[in-house]
Amino acid sequence: CRRTRSPGGGPRPGTCALGGVRVAAELDPCKVAVERCGAHDEMTMTQIESLSERPVREPVLNVVDRVSELLFGLFMALSFVGALSVADSGREVVRSMFIAALGCNLAWGLVDAVMYLVRTLTERAKTFTLVVSVLSAADPEAGRGLIERSLSRRVAKLFSPVELEAIRGRIVALKGLPARPRLRRDDLLASLAIFLIVVASTFPVVLPFALIGDVRTAMTVSRVIALAMLFWGGFALGHYAGYGSWRFGFMMVGVGAALVGAIMALGG
Repeated sequence: CRRTRSPGGGPRPGTCALGGVRVAAELDPCKVAVERCGAHDEMTMTQIESLSERPVREPVLNVVDRVSELLFGLFMALSFVGALSVADSGREVVRSMFIAALGCNLAWGLVDAVMYLVRTLTERAKTFTLVVSVLSAADPEAGRGLIERSLSRRVAKLFSPVELEAIRGRIVALKGLPARPRLRRDDLLASLAIFLIVVASTFPVVLPFALIGDVRTAMTVSRVIALAMLFWGGFALGHYAGYGSWRFGFMMVGVGAALVGAIMALGG
C-alpha cells in the first residue's frame, strides 16, 4: 500500500493503491488491515490525527507542491521574458521586464501563499466536522455511515463494514482534540515556502539579461535554463510517481512550451 499526496499542497486527501488501483481517500486509508493492500493492522489517517494536540509530523511541502509552485512561477516569468524583442530591447526595456516579472511573481506568490492557508483551514475544518460528528453519533453504525458518506463512491466501495469500523475506532480513540480547527506553525512555514519558491523561480530566467550585455545571447541562455527547469520539474514528478522520470521530464518540456505560448498569445 503506497501512500501519496494529491497536487495543490497542504493537508489534503491522500491516495492509496488498493488492489492495484490508485484511489483518492479523504481519510488517507493507507496501512489499513486489508489483505488486498498488504498493509499493517493499523491505519494512518494524517488529516484526522492532525487535529490532535500531537499530530504526525510531515514535510512542510511534498515534491508535487514544490515542483508545482516552482513551475507556476517559471511560467509567469517566461511570459515576460518571451515578450522581449531582440531588435527593440535596450537596457531600459530589459530593466522594465525584470521589474515587471519580479513584481508579478511577488504578487502571485503572496496570493498563492494566502490561498494555501485558506484551503488548508477549510479542509481541516471539514475533517474536524467529520470527527465531531462521528464522536457524537448515536451508535457505531451511524458513525460508520458518516465515514462512508465522507468518501467518494469509488473509494467507499473498497471498504467493508469491518474496515469502516476500524477507522471509526481510531477516531473514537483520538485524544486532545482542539476546540476548533486552526492553523499551525507548519502551515505558516508551508505558506512562506510557497511564496519564496514562486519568487525565487523568477531569477534563473531573468538574471541572464542582467549579467549578459548582449540581449540575443541572454535570451538564448534564459531559454536553455527554462528548458532545463521544465525538464527537472517533470523528472522530479515522474520519479515521485514512479512512472518514468525521463518520460515525464520530456513531457513537461513540451507541455511547458505550449503553456508559455498560450499565455503569450492570450496577452499574459
